[in-house]
Amino acid sequence: MGGDCSENGVGFDDCYQPAKGPRRPMRWSDTFRFAATALGGARLRTGLMLVAMAIGVAAVVLLAALGDGARRYVTGQFSALGTHLLIVMPGRNETTGGAPPMLSETPRDLTLADAEALGRIPQVVRVAPLNVGEAPVAWHSREREVPIWGATAEMQQVRQMALGEGQFLPPGDPTRPASVAVIGAKVRDELFRGSAPLGEWIRIGDRRFRVIGVLAQKGQSLGVDIDELVVIPVASAQQLFNEGSLFRILVEARSRTEVATAQQVISQRLAELHEGEEDVTVVAQDSVLATFDRILGALTLAVAGIAAISLVVAGVLIMNVMLVAVTQRTSEIGLLKALGATPQRILTLFLAEAVLLSLLGALIGLALGEAGSWLLRLLYPSLPATPPTWSVVAGVGIALVAGLLFGTLPARRAARLDPVQALSRR
Repeated sequence: MGGDCSENGVGFDDCYQPAKGPRRPMRWSDTFRFAATALGGARLRTGLMLVAMAIGVAAVVLLAALGDGARRYVTGQFSALGTHLLIVMPGRNETTGGAPPMLSETPRDLTLADAEALGRIPQVVRVAPLNVGEAPVAWHSREREVPIWGATAEMQQVRQMALGEGQFLPPGDPTRPASVAVIGAKVRDELFRGSAPLGEWIRIGDRRFRVIGVLAQKGQSLGVDIDELVVIPVASAQQLFNEGSLFRILVEARSRTEVATAQQVISQRLAELHEGEEDVTVVAQDSVLATFDRILGALTLAVAGIAAISLVVAGVLIMNVMLVAVTQRTSEIGLLKALGATPQRILTLFLAEAVLLSLLGALIGLALGEAGSWLLRLLYPSLPATPPTWSVVAGVGIALVAGLLFGTLPARRAARLDPVQALSRR
């Protein structure tokens, strides 16, 4: 049984027996070898379909990596603060008619007395009152505008603020102001420019503070650039900004199991201090983290789903191109049928072309997606943009399903061709 059964050089005599003899089953290796040869014979057409499929898979993988990386980044930022943090904010939906305000616009503001009362709750291990503002900071002739935090010594452990040199704010009575400051790494570099900052006096607004510490370089943390921050005692910040209320009170529960109890007791205690009015919101860090996780997870799936639409478009392209190919290869189909190929075999051959085309396009797209994710991690080291396993499986799976689904119509049309009419190119 020698000779070729097509002009493309695939041995059809090895695939088929003459019609009047016994017919043996066609092997899968023969099927995909024939499909690969057919695709190689139309390189431009094959290349365009591969590009369309590769772009779709790459988009799914890359956008899923970006969304999942953002979700893990936010989760990591919150987890770095521990798992049992409570945030007390002034205002409730019932009192303000909306979300808790960023500034104190409530019937009763949070005060240092409130913070001290929360520190006496058995389920609470430490309390860190917080004031936030912005002011010019100057040393000699150099000056720049920076965010100012008014805090206490407990803030270092509550917010996991590492020191590069010196010390943090000293413990003591939070109601007593002190002229000391802890500066961020970027503030040190821009104001002192190589000079030793410890012990030097800086001017914040119209007041003088002595630098006792420098925060370790950290960058962004929950939307705050720690490197550009200046931390002073909370009472000093209240004097500086002429503001008696607190922006937030950060509370650390003794353990994760006591977070829910501490949240309830804090609300009750503050209601007692505020003449029975519930005018604060107490948010557990875990609930904030879970909300962000759900939002970003849904966003990742939505973005990946939108990208997957391009795979459907690629499938439509495969169908249209293969319909044209069936017309162009009419005589070849007739020859196959004349050699004994059944409609089922013709259907299998054309579906194999579609699957092989989708698989190759998916693998190329997967490689492009991985390369794009690597480039994102290179440009943004803090963003863990690694493609999740489900995006890889989904991208390749959707590509194969799209190729198989949209390749069925051309394959069925080829299988239904009459061999005599096909050989005569009708």
